[in-house]
Amino acid sequence: MVSEPATWTEDVRPEWIDYNGHLSEAYYVLVFGHATDAVIFGLGIDPAVTGTSLYTVEAHVRYLDQVPPGARLEVRTSVIGVTAKLLWLWHEMWSDGRLRATEEVLAVHVDAGAGRSSPFPEELRQRVEAMRVPVPEHASRRIAVG
Repeated sequence: MVSEPATWTEDVRPEWIDYNGHLSEAYYVLVFGHATDAVIFGLGIDPAVTGTSLYTVEAHVRYLDQVPPGARLEVRTSVIGVTAKLLWLWHEMWSDGRLRATEEVLAVHVDAGAGRSSPFPEELRQRVEAMRVPVPEHASRRIAVG
């Protein structure tokens, strides 16, 4: 069974447009961060309630296409990996039917009170595992020249 991706939508704000007339690179990351937050809360992880959170330990963005002013962004997020403490997410940013960027995020489950990593509660880990989809072709790539 393939899980449907979680979806986050957001409009590009005028102050996010750079001197080239399109979405500045920092705001791609901001929108991806909002999508990650939506996944965290959607899973029932709420630091104020559960005392746990997810902290990003690594992320990789691919900027594939420009995003114009006023665009409506849709970020589709899938779980592509999970261990006892780690969650690996794949974000795809779409606008006007075109893939504009991707981001993969590796996050660690944290006990906020203790300030250190902690295993997912078993029920949550099983739920997340059930959401897992195959790793996309472009995940886990590295930057290289030549």
